[in-house]
Amino acid sequence: MLVRRLCLLLCSLLLVACASQPLSLQEVRDFSVQSVKLTGYAELSTRFRDTYQREHPYLPPTADKQARENDSKRRALYGEFISVQKTLVLYMQTLGVLAGDARFDLSAQVDDLGASLHANAEVGLDQRHVDAYSSLTRLLTHVIASGYQSRSVETMVRDGDTDVQLLLEAMINLTRYYAKTHANEKRTVLGLFEVELPFTKPQDRLLATLARVHYLNKVTEYQLVEKRFDLAAQGLSKVALGHQRLREHLHDVHGEELRAQLRQIGADLRRIYNSLERDTI
Repeated sequence: MLVRRLCLLLCSLLLVACASQPLSLQEVRDFSVQSVKLTGYAELSTRFRDTYQREHPYLPPTADKQARENDSKRRALYGEFISVQKTLVLYMQTLGVLAGDARFDLSAQVDDLGASLHANAEVGLDQRHVDAYSSLTRLLTHVIASGYQSRSVETMVRDGDTDVQLLLEAMINLTRYYAKTHANEKRTVLGLFEVELPFTKPQDRLLATLARVHYLNKVTEYQLVEKRFDLAAQGLSKVALGHQRLREHLHDVHGEELRAQLRQIGADLRRIYNSLERDTI
């Protein structure tokens, strides 16, 4: 009898404890984890930076000087472009911590946010994006340095949404700019084969065969990269949509409507990420 009473008492205490806890924010944590990947952007940024290394063997000597200058510009810009991603990754990790995900120790990452950002009309960055970058960086520094005091998922989303949406817009613009750079590289590389192969001599048949194989491999590579640009843009748009849904449901972040929407967006982000993992270059 005593054992039964103790068990009943323990169950009652557990029920009270559970009732006193906030409802699950599992979907918010899931969304933040999937968003941290910011699907494909880092890889495409690196590919953009390294354009000259790939196109150099196919360039005519007269074009090499300009190509080297472009290479220097791309490498100078890369630090800024990747710092946008670092800031958004840190924001999403912070959101995950506030939703109850204790896996991240973010204090060291505040110092690694990197270069300042400058407006650049050519690549699709304007002063709105620059201001959003500075604003979100200040917000993250304050929140993490204060040990998340007085912060919740709701306050973080309310204070960060405008800047987050602008930086995701910046990343989508940059992804489009990377795609234009890729298209120029593709024309340079494939154009060499398309011009030279028809004029190969019969005695150079082996060389021509090897060149055609190489050409087809490059065609396949460029097709895969173009698919990755599409997937990256889709992923960034899904992250923007998920954060928008959070902003729209700040009055009820535990509600089933928001949870269902975040589950679907999380599933979409996983699908996009899996597609990128499956189709490697």
